[in-house]
Amino acid sequence: MLDTVMSMMMLAVVALAAGAVFFWRKGERKRPALMLGMAVLIAADLAVWLTPVAGGPSMIDVAHQAQP
Repeated sequence: MLDTVMSMMMLAVVALAAGAVFFWRKGERKRPALMLGMAVLIAADLAVWLTPVAGGPSMIDVAHQAQP
């Protein structure tokens, strides 16, 4: 289940970035900036979950071990 959520979050990052480029080319400035900001926040959240701790497992590995 967590793998699906992480995959959907990565797709959201790509979609937000592509949408921001689209709106930027149409001349808007506020909406693309907000979309890029959200994409950066989601990407940072993914990095926190998927990056292993020094000498230990990543948070996603710990979550997989805790599932029944």
